[in-house]
Amino acid sequence: MKTVKVNLKERSYKIAVGADLAKLGSAMSALGLGKKIMIVTNPKVGHWYLPPVEQSLKKAGFSVYCTVIPDGERYKSQESANNIYAKCLQYGLDRGGTILALGGGVIGDLAGFAAATFMRGINLVQVPTTLLAQVDSSVGGKVGINLPDGKNMVGAFYQPKLVYADLKTLRTLPSKEFAHGLAEVIKYGIIYDTSLFTYLEKNMGKLKKLDEAVLQKVISRCCAIKAEVVTLDEKEHNLRAILNFGHTIGHALEGITRYQKYKHGEAVALGMVGAVKIAESLELVDSSVGDRLRALLTKAGLPVVIKNIKISWANFLRFMQHDKKVLAGKIRFVLPVRIGQVKIVDTVPLPIIKEIVKSLSK
Repeated sequence: MKTVKVNLKERSYKIAVGADLAKLGSAMSALGLGKKIMIVTNPKVGHWYLPPVEQSLKKAGFSVYCTVIPDGERYKSQESANNIYAKCLQYGLDRGGTILALGGGVIGDLAGFAAATFMRGINLVQVPTTLLAQVDSSVGGKVGINLPDGKNMVGAFYQPKLVYADLKTLRTLPSKEFAHGLAEVIKYGIIYDTSLFTYLEKNMGKLKKLDEAVLQKVISRCCAIKAEVVTLDEKEHNLRAILNFGHTIGHALEGITRYQKYKHGEAVALGMVGAVKIAESLELVDSSVGDRLRALLTKAGLPVVIKNIKISWANFLRFMQHDKKVLAGKIRFVLPVRIGQVKIVDTVPLPIIKEIVKSLSK
């Protein structure tokens, strides 16, 4: 097991990468939490991992309850949060209680939002079971729910007490779901770490075969990068915005297709391709960056062109204008200047954005 520390003074916590679900109860006992725990999961994850998690927690002396949310981005909603609140009240959770998110990014964001807002905040523990959640959404304290016109538009910055990532949970993850997480992994290489990007180019095959040593090295590095960025800018005043590379176009793609066509990782992959094309149009980056990015995304099993979707530019623009990074009416893009370095630009002309979005379609 490797441990990454997120240093945020009294809100500091550890990310355990390669931990064992059987030892989760003892790890949580060491945190000094209250004895009541509400597990939030979905049917697929619950089938595999709810029994060992419940067993470990009960063995450690916790009273364990559970609520199961249907699988899918559309359930990251206020209605689902209300269901969690009702269960917390039903089972008598107080401010010493804990909500434990067992699942991927949707469950982590939703359960985290419920923990941040129930009784103005109770304990949160993240147990991510997808690659995307292990490298990204479970770390850093962003929690939230969606609105019909925008993703993650209601939420909070709310740090967990612990992130506990068992790499064995990735064995039951469909290969396509694993690929979605690879988009976020590749993102870290582009925005922050040239050597990580090069390592991925050389080891993508081993990563996709779930080589444990490669998995632990890559996931730990991604968590360390996010921990560094969050430590410097917890509430996204400046630096943390670089973590949104690919997300401006990506979130708009998810929105216009009502979360039915593209998974988050696929949308982010396309958003990264679009962002590099914009950077090329503005002469910020050499074309070789786009070539290497598209090659790596393809090797990962991710899309680099939009297929079989007719995009309304007006609708697409509306979703981008609702993006949380918009400031003073300006759409802000995270754009690469080289592999390992990006900059935030809010002066991209709309005709260029329109042209690039169109060029993504096939």
